Amino acid sequence: VKIFAPNIEQRDVVNHLKGSPTEEKRNVLVESARLARGNIQDLAELKASEFDAVIFPGGFGVAKNLCSWAVDGKNCTVNEHVNATLQAFHSAKKPIGLCCISPVLAAKVFPGCEVTVGQDKNVDGRFPDSETASAIAELGCKHICKNVNESHVDKANKIVTTCAFMCKAPLHEIFDGIGTMVQEVLKLA
Repeated sequence: VKIFAPNIEQRDVVNHLKGSPTEEKRNVLVESARLARGNIQDLAELKASEFDAVIFPGGFGVAKNLCSWAVDGKNCTVNEHVNATLQAFHSAKKPIGLCCISPVLAAKVFPGCEVTVGQDKNVDGRFPDSETASAIAELGCKHICKNVNESHVDKANKIVTTCAFMCKAPLHEIFDGIGTMVQEVLKLA
């Protein structure tokens, strides 16, 4: 297992205590190294031939830094190294795991794929970003409704997705969904 991140500046830095952006500037690779305790490499160096699968975690940083979904929605662009990584694993018929908001990367890069970001309606107020499912469909992909503790496997494309924090749920349910996504990726590897 190796961890990679793009060597780019963050779109913005958020003070998570206050929930608002700061004037501070940070680099995605440097911040990722902080979270990974330093054991990380530049995404530009990733070679799909050296790995059995790839998993992209989620979080709003995906929508701001790995692509421009946070600003441009379905008209977003995907970071060149993220796009190249996804294309390389897909071309090699190796599994791709995506959670939280990161399934939009597959929806943008692989028209016709199947993904989930949870539900397509804000069921019981638990899915406040349910309109993402409609945007995925507008990109020519199929959104599959799943509960937070489930994942979806697009067998034809070897793409496994789960909604994670796209659902307001207890952490143990989010953990379970991510766990099923990882298990399914490993089964396909």
